[in-house]
Amino acid sequence: MGTMSAPATTVEQAIHTALATVQDPEIRKPITELGMVESVTVDGSHAALRILLTIAGCPLKDKLRSDITAATTSVAGIESVSIDFGAMTDAQRKDLQTKLRGDSGGGDPVIPFSQPGSRTRVFAVASGKGGVGKSSVTVNLAAALSSRGLSVGVVDADIYGHSVPRMLGAADARPTPVESMIMPPQANGVKLISIGMFTKGNAAVVWRGPMLHRALQQFLADVYWGELDVLLLDLPPGTGDIAISVAQLLPGAELLVVTTPQAAAAEVAERAGAIAMQTHQRLTGVVENMSWLETPDGSRMEIFGSGGGEAVSEALTKRMGADVPLLGQVPLEPQLREAGDAGVPLVLSQPDSAAAKALFGIADRLAVRRESLAGKPLGLAPKR
Repeated sequence: MGTMSAPATTVEQAIHTALATVQDPEIRKPITELGMVESVTVDGSHAALRILLTIAGCPLKDKLRSDITAATTSVAGIESVSIDFGAMTDAQRKDLQTKLRGDSGGGDPVIPFSQPGSRTRVFAVASGKGGVGKSSVTVNLAAALSSRGLSVGVVDADIYGHSVPRMLGAADARPTPVESMIMPPQANGVKLISIGMFTKGNAAVVWRGPMLHRALQQFLADVYWGELDVLLLDLPPGTGDIAISVAQLLPGAELLVVTTPQAAAAEVAERAGAIAMQTHQRLTGVVENMSWLETPDGSRMEIFGSGGGEAVSEALTKRMGADVPLLGQVPLEPQLREAGDAGVPLVLSQPDSAAAKALFGIADRLAVRRESLAGKPLGLAPKR
């Protein structure tokens, strides 16, 4: 007697189970959970699948095809797969938006990171003046935290001087719209959003304060970030509109101040950190960048002087009445600039370099989660 083949329905169920392991590359959730698997038909050893994309021109369709094919052919008895890609209807996209964001899409979208139950730690990376390497520090800290297994996002909040996409290797990346939601691209393990993804070429952005505020609000509320462990905001230099908007939209954000050793830069960096006194934000610490250049003989050349980071740390500690530590000193290395231009952060391309080790050390100090007691039962009862 020959071996009986499994009923088609059983095989189809097994395929559905296998497809539950395939995640949408942008949303990072199983395609079965997102309602993307419209039908599965089995004919002998061949499986025909109908898959619905969020948009017809999904840029990651080839990645989906590869992952779906691998998952389906892992089912016993399936030797070949054909995939018919379609697109969700407007109603299906609205349902997806509701499922992901947890609302009906009406009213102003909620900023998840400002909610009491949020477990995402938000760092606003600030500097007193430009040219201190704030964006390089932000990008490398993001990549370092991601390499430690954390889910990380970056908001390029420097609307006028946006540079994060290039430094993260996403210069040509574009977000994917799903109704009123935006799916951010991902590069080097980090999700990111920037105004540069919405402008043509290298066009300048000429906006006043209210438009800057609205752009930041959309980056935080309209973008679907998923479950993030850490969100980094690369702020513009100084204490202008964006710094004020961050304090309003993300009152729980922590400030991270970047400076160079130079006395003039340190004085301005102190002012940038002191804004926390007015906004009632927490100052996490200070990062000193371009601390020294190591020469071939192993000696250090302090091109921008010394002591700036320590001075800012001490001054802010006095102002705040709480410890504002110097989290680390990052040496000046040409490779750091080269890695940014190439779109692969130094912590990934040359993790053993002195600058990368310093950045990893800072990232490890930031990765320690502070648990909030807000909304948690403490197990206390009044004494009877």
